[in-house]
Amino acid sequence: MTVTRIMLAAAVAVLLAQNVQAQHHEANTALHTEPRAYSDEPHFRFASFISHTFIPGLSDGGRIAIPSYGVDLEYWFNNRWGVGLHNDIELETFIVERENNEFTERRFPIVTTLDLLYHLNSGIVFVIGPGLEFDITEQFMLFRIGVEYELELEHHWDLYPTIFYDMRADAFTTFTFGLGVGKRF
Repeated sequence: MTVTRIMLAAAVAVLLAQNVQAQHHEANTALHTEPRAYSDEPHFRFASFISHTFIPGLSDGGRIAIPSYGVDLEYWFNNRWGVGLHNDIELETFIVERENNEFTERRFPIVTTLDLLYHLNSGIVFVIGPGLEFDITEQFMLFRIGVEYELELEHHWDLYPTIFYDMRADAFTTFTFGLGVGKRF
């Protein structure tokens, strides 16, 4: 699947989700309250998470799970749109097969992405953006799409499960499933 197709699919998903949310709001105006005024809310969010990154295996075509940790820093322009610097480190050394049938050893790679964030009132956040994976031997450009679900807690804290799909240029793809905790300030 090409990056263009994935970008198009992500854009359609965001537009459809916005349309569904608008229809839900019109149909349930008595049950649904208006979003809070964002000017009073904190614009920054710092978060850390623990996750597992599923990387293609060499022998059986399956995937291996690599533990990873991450930290995020986000800036929200309003209650819908934001940008985020998302970073994680995979905590093992492993070998992957590239698209050209070469093998590459990855030693505790670090992934950093600059993502556009779109928040639905329901707590769902769509994530899309370019990034870079690097270690001491090689670096890969990548493109990330994902979704988070923010569960608001007290005092601007939140808990959020995440799912990301990272596509590396001329290399391999990964899925990441994680759970994080964030604080808005």
